Amino acid sequence: MRILVSNDDGVYSPGILALAKAAKQFGEVRIVAPDVEQSSMGHAITASRPLRLKRVHLDSFEAHRVNGTPADCVALGMHRWGHVDVVLSGINLGLNLGNSCWHSGTLAAAKQAALLGSRGIAFSTSVSDSREPDFVALEPYVVSVFELLLPIKTLSLVNVNLPEKPKGIRWTRQSVRHYDGKVVPDKDPAGRPIFWFTVTPLEGAAEGTDRWAVEHGWASITPLRLDLTDEADLARALALSDTPATKISGKRAYSGRSRAKKQKNR
Repeated sequence: MRILVSNDDGVYSPGILALAKAAKQFGEVRIVAPDVEQSSMGHAITASRPLRLKRVHLDSFEAHRVNGTPADCVALGMHRWGHVDVVLSGINLGLNLGNSCWHSGTLAAAKQAALLGSRGIAFSTSVSDSREPDFVALEPYVVSVFELLLPIKTLSLVNVNLPEKPKGIRWTRQSVRHYDGKVVPDKDPAGRPIFWFTVTPLEGAAEGTDRWAVEHGWASITPLRLDLTDEADLARALALSDTPATKISGKRAYSGRSRAKKQKNR
């Protein structure tokens, strides 16, 4: 297999080397990652300036750093290699659970692979201020996830989160819970105004979700999809007897059903 490895912590993060070493037994591995940290960058792409690819020494791997986002790195890496079977992103220093999937640069790298017709798997783990994750201890679980996911070719996008000491692996769904967000004003040392955005969860994680699994010591595997359509809401909207009129360029546009009814009444 051709395995491309990227991340959002930067090419010199210990997590990316740990992931590349674990993946090496499954195929040929190349690393293309940002030259600096791009955490919470989401799925941003660089369109206003050129990208540069520079070779770096990273253990025994062919590795490059890019002055761009995680999505840039995956697009460039896949373009240069010609064919990639799977893109791995991580191992991120910090979990990517629930709502954080929306702004995660780690997940965006995997998502970019899926958008380009390959497969993407994002890996994240818990981290504290006092110590880095024990990647040696986590490697057996990373390998187990590979063995579980790689044969299932229909899984094009997967989010994996590893607690500090996993007791096993669980399939989960994404945790969606509400938060209380607020802006906290402050001042910098020069007395100029600055602002911090903080969030506090208003409810606990539901059982069976990624957050619940990690909180209870399980490694979490969550299959995701690119189609964000709310099928239930769409079905309800299509079941309405009449679609509301919409103004377009000063004229009213009606649904086909409305026009048909209007013609029938003439």
